[in-house]
Amino acid sequence: MELPTGVEAWWYFLCALALVNVAAWATAAERFERHQATMPATSFADGRIQLALSAVYVFGCAFRSVLPVYDIPRICLFDIPLSSVAVGRSVATIAELCFVAQWALTLRSAAKAAGSGVADLVSRVLLPLIAVAETCSWYAVLTTSNFGHVAENSIWAVSAALGIVAILAILPYCSAARRRVLIAWCVAGVLYVAFMFVFDVPTYWARHLADEASGRHYLTLAQGIADASQRRVVSYRWHDWQSEVVWMSAYFSIAVWLSISLIHARVPVTRTGPIPRQMRAAHSPAAP
Repeated sequence: MELPTGVEAWWYFLCALALVNVAAWATAAERFERHQATMPATSFADGRIQLALSAVYVFGCAFRSVLPVYDIPRICLFDIPLSSVAVGRSVATIAELCFVAQWALTLRSAAKAAGSGVADLVSRVLLPLIAVAETCSWYAVLTTSNFGHVAENSIWAVSAALGIVAILAILPYCSAARRRVLIAWCVAGVLYVAFMFVFDVPTYWARHLADEASGRHYLTLAQGIADASQRRVVSYRWHDWQSEVVWMSAYFSIAVWLSISLIHARVPVTRTGPIPRQMRAAHSPAAP
């Protein structure tokens, strides 16, 4: 029996990961419905929204795991229309906006309970920021200019850093058990930001400089739409995929698990922390 090549083995891993993630989402959904009767109406409504947003993200990542695409060189594993860059990027855009919407909703709810203006502001800017990042991604994919990916991933990293700031603003008002969860989120966020600024963004910047030095011809948006929709370069060479393996493997695992965890994430606050200025004003006695 012939053993799979490195890329084939990696693809089998991604497919298995997709199955595990879909099963985990289904389990989380069943658990959520089972506890419906014990939830306050507001929590249940928020949870249903989180469940729907997570479904889009989980199944979108499963699709991209089964049909991985390396966008700018148009490399894929299967010469079928669903493996086109246009399809893959469309699925990614919708899924990623839903993922960020999950975080925005979680932070908005926690900010309201804690009376944190900082966290509330961050929750409002996250989705617009990532919409801009997705626009930059489409620019890179259509024109084949890696500069678009430099901008895209820089915005993602800045957004994650803002999320960390929001969590730290909420932290003093949370119970001890919840603080441990939030601290874990912060640690994960710091690692993500470090990875983006130390490895990911510099990698795309180096590719951009190499393209500029070689006099690369970039596509117009119209040319890019046609090219991304029709051209597919099937490759099972490890050399072609090696730069994508690490981030795709981490993205289709850790990020998906975070999305599923947000279905049940609640950040109840206590009054053990300093009282927010808004609450002090609301409860102070009226002046004579």
